[in-house]
Amino acid sequence: MKIVFMGTPAFAVPSLKMLVEEGYDVVAVITQPDRPQGRKKTLMPTPVKEAALSLGLPVLQPERLRRPEAVAELAAYAPDLIVTAAYGQILPKSVLDLPRNGCVNVHGSLLPKYRGGAPIQRCIINGETVTGVTLMYMAEGLDTGDMISRVEVPIGDEDTAGDLFEKLSLAGRDLLKTEMPKLAAGRVEAVQQDDNEATYAPNLSRDDERIDWNAGSREIYNRIRGLVPFSGAFTLWNGETFKVWSAAKPADQQTAASKVPGTVLAVNERGVEVSTGDGSLLLTSVQPAGKKAMSAGDFSRGAAMSPGTVLG
Repeated sequence: MKIVFMGTPAFAVPSLKMLVEEGYDVVAVITQPDRPQGRKKTLMPTPVKEAALSLGLPVLQPERLRRPEAVAELAAYAPDLIVTAAYGQILPKSVLDLPRNGCVNVHGSLLPKYRGGAPIQRCIINGETVTGVTLMYMAEGLDTGDMISRVEVPIGDEDTAGDLFEKLSLAGRDLLKTEMPKLAAGRVEAVQQDDNEATYAPNLSRDDERIDWNAGSREIYNRIRGLVPFSGAFTLWNGETFKVWSAAKPADQQTAASKVPGTVLAVNERGVEVSTGDGSLLLTSVQPAGKKAMSAGDFSRGAAMSPGTVLG
């Protein structure tokens, strides 16, 4: 059985490696084009591209998979099965119809909840305690295909999005490994999703990254850890971006702060304490504009931030 694998971030790498290690015939890997990164805008390959090249696999990087020339290039490999994991583009019908055994996707949520491009970040931001991975057949809709199998994964109270990405990538690998013999034999029974239970997890915007100090301490804490280690959460200090990379877990019960939400209450070795809508939150790793991320202790020793400052 000829398999084409599609994926882009590190989340997809364990699934790709498993297919090769288990002896499946991965004839090509499709991933997003190299993108400029860092201040020098250096073109960087995707994690999946790096893994594929290390495994000696052909790599295709179409800018738009739906373009006829990209579909024709893929069709030349005559795949029997397409496996995707966080590829980053919606597969057009012309691609979905290519493999005789269909297209399956390793999706980082318990569908039909959290359909979309940012299910892992948003389940943490929303304060979920359990998520998981769904192996599903792909359809023309957004994560609407029939479900083959699911596995639950608990979310730790201090897990960041990065922690959860790693947990789910391994859970997805194991789930795919379990189901691959059935997929190869064409004996898979899939269950239709209940659209009435669907929720959505669209890609994150700049507004999603900004801290609303009027929210509760727990809500802000969840937002911060849901954005690490990717964009990070931010607020404004003196009109400039002030990023927050970690915070101390707030107490389960908060006492309403007497200060306006966003007011700095203390800056010391422990952290930057800021008033919230229901108490306060201790920021433990921060990044002022134009500087590297640092511990709150390092920040406090050279900070011009003083109690009474209002962050926005």
